[in-house]
Amino acid sequence: MHTLFLSPRQCWPAQSGAKLREFHFVRALAQRGQLTYLYFADPGTEPLTRKDLPFCHEVVAIPKPPAYGPLKLVQGVFGRWPLPILNYTSPQMSAAVERLADAKTYDLIHLDSIHMIRYGEVAARSGGSAARIVYNWHNIESEAMQRFSATVSSPGKRWYARLTASKLAALEREILKTAFGHVVCSVRELDELRRLAPSARIAVIENGVDVARFSPGADVIPQAHEPQAPKILFVGLMDYYPNVEAATSFSQRIWPLLRRRFPNLELWIVGASPAPAVLQLGNLDGVTVTGTVPDVRPYYRDAFAAVVPLRTGGGTRLKILEAMAAGVPVISTPLGAEGLAVTPGVNILLAEPDDAQTWLRHLEHLMESQSGRKALSAAALDLVRTSYDWDILGRKLCDTYEGWLRDQV
Repeated sequence: MHTLFLSPRQCWPAQSGAKLREFHFVRALAQRGQLTYLYFADPGTEPLTRKDLPFCHEVVAIPKPPAYGPLKLVQGVFGRWPLPILNYTSPQMSAAVERLADAKTYDLIHLDSIHMIRYGEVAARSGGSAARIVYNWHNIESEAMQRFSATVSSPGKRWYARLTASKLAALEREILKTAFGHVVCSVRELDELRRLAPSARIAVIENGVDVARFSPGADVIPQAHEPQAPKILFVGLMDYYPNVEAATSFSQRIWPLLRRRFPNLELWIVGASPAPAVLQLGNLDGVTVTGTVPDVRPYYRDAFAAVVPLRTGGGTRLKILEAMAAGVPVISTPLGAEGLAVTPGVNILLAEPDDAQTWLRHLEHLMESQSGRKALSAAALDLVRTSYDWDILGRKLCDTYEGWLRDQV
């Protein structure tokens, strides 16, 4: 199976949920066949090579274009393409896609999210009827944008977000009708897309975790100090709006009650590129904002529980799967756990984002019942071992693509 893999980001180092999903997809497909990886390089970084991704046949980097300029903002209102697509519009990328698609015939052209839709059109023109375009949906982007619009206070931003959501929804309906296939993160998203396009070729390939790497028995770099107080942990890329909003709202609305009940409790916010609003949370009593860390596993090893207080966003949360693989109990909002095959009270605890009493009750349960905490952690670890390990999911992805190709013979 020869695959051309087009991405709006570079998958290595894999330091965010989207990059992790992409890296493991690239690795799985490359191990099953020949894969060319064409991607937008992060600003200020050296281009990836086959030394970084030795399983790839070819690695091609294109500079990521500037985003959110005034002209793009205006075009996002009056033109066909919404801003999330314009931010990834690049003549250099179009030329690279055309060159690669003209040079050989690929069994599949994998577009890692709708952000790359314009290059699907380029590949289809170059590859003709033989071009089989597959989209990997990290989220239903129109849904995520609509949810974002409900969380912003600025009327102007809210209007722009709703307009963008409407344009993204139109593009999603278009690719559901025209693309060869689609991969989504959860059954919930599958059902949503099936409602729009009952005949579309869609498969669920869940988000995953490297269970062996995170398991409690794995070798990790120890913390520089012994834990002196129970810590709860929120992990994520901290310039990503849903994580920023979650960290700030949780720290302001839920954390004061938890801290009053447990005065020695600490909240650690761990993740790269913290936004100014997140950095300010480090001034609150008991709150530590780490910024980028070389390895998140020692923080899990030192954690009493992981919290996922998300109020907006889409897709499924790799941070939940990592905590479960590390043997750390998880308390999440229902939206945070959306799309995961979890059972509340068995392998996860759920609380609405503003329901401080339920957050407190769950934390009290974990504090006061060691047997309950161990049972919750054991059930969660069993879940990720059997259903969410990347090796399992990589085989599932390859089998899915190969099955689709066989059906076309």
